[in-house]
Amino acid sequence: MANTDNDRRPKYRRIADALREAVQSGEYGPGDRLPGENDLMAAYGVARMTARHALSVLRDEGVVEARKGAGVFVRAYRPLRRRGIQRLARQQWGGGRSIWSADIENRDLEVDQVSVSEEAAPDRVGAVLDLAAEETVCVRRRRFVLDAKPVLLATSYLPMPLVAGTAITRQDTGQGGTYARLADLGFEPVRFREEIRSRMPSQEEATRLGMATGTPVILICRTAYAEGGRPVEINEMTLDAASYILEYDFEA
Repeated sequence: MANTDNDRRPKYRRIADALREAVQSGEYGPGDRLPGENDLMAAYGVARMTARHALSVLRDEGVVEARKGAGVFVRAYRPLRRRGIQRLARQQWGGGRSIWSADIENRDLEVDQVSVSEEAAPDRVGAVLDLAAEETVCVRRRRFVLDAKPVLLATSYLPMPLVAGTAITRQDTGQGGTYARLADLGFEPVRFREEIRSRMPSQEEATRLGMATGTPVILICRTAYAEGGRPVEINEMTLDAASYILEYDFEA
């Protein structure tokens, strides 16, 4: 092994970096098995724990996945491109299409763990939706599963005085989803605002999204506004960062 400044890195890190470079160069493609612990011990002259630590680094980064009894394999990565502007265009939901149709192409999307309830508004939600103290919100909680892999948790808050008795309070909101139903009520969203940040997931989030250890989540909070600037929905989303590319395409 060459004696370079980079060799000052811990041995497990050098091994992990070498394997990652081999994956990125195409030496190992999606689904290929990487050298196992015994192979790495022999090739690098290291202890088993060092070889195991190197592989765990790549697993935590989402580069590889371990299959019990079979070894460690390069993860097949087909990211979901979230087209942040196109998906919210009125021609999507106004034409009866799901906003997801701008993202998923011909991939299989399922919405499971759906619940709808009437609840007191959290302070942050009540303040944005400009609700009176006694007014409640319709809360829609969903998990989105793409190609059999959970990728997104979403919780929407809508003013109950506005949506009571409508399809928005049911699990199936119909073609075009919530925004189409708001348009039916005369409160068509005309402007959206999204805030994006990231952090490490809670244990519950990691479990529900089936995330690998060490993978962060992307948090997107979207507010929809009707004509006159009235806020009509807050949607708080938690995304598996390893599953997404956030894409924004707009004119200069």
